[in-house]
Amino acid sequence: MAPLIVLFVVTGVTRFVGWLGFTAWLDSWPHTVRLGLAAMFALTASAHFLPPRRDALIAMVPPRLPAPARLVTLTGILESAGAVGLLIPIFAPAAAACLAVLMVVMFPANVRAARSGEGLQTMPLPLRTLVQIVFIGACVLAAF
Repeated sequence: MAPLIVLFVVTGVTRFVGWLGFTAWLDSWPHTVRLGLAAMFALTASAHFLPPRRDALIAMVPPRLPAPARLVTLTGILESAGAVGLLIPIFAPAAAACLAVLMVVMFPANVRAARSGEGLQTMPLPLRTLVQIVFIGACVLAAF
């Protein structure tokens, strides 16, 4: 739930600052959503490297996939790179699109965690699916 809160708070605060007229760049939903997503992915990427969350993420990897620890490290690197890419205007659309694809690819781990009770899954699968749709929708908005 923390990533969703970070996304909403950072997006809302930066959009409010833009609405107040401090900077025209922030008077745009795609721009402020990029900042919210960057903060959210910085938060989620940290879990890929720091115990005990790293161990829980490794447990979420479906058993048919090889080298779960390496996959968790790789996805953490991709999330970190995506967060940085969202902050660089020329790369932001591509970063947002790539992060949307990454979330689709990683969703089976969330399904497995919801069904098995392993890993960081703390939401029932229908709610987790809805949250994932919000994240992907934010990436689509940020891509434009």
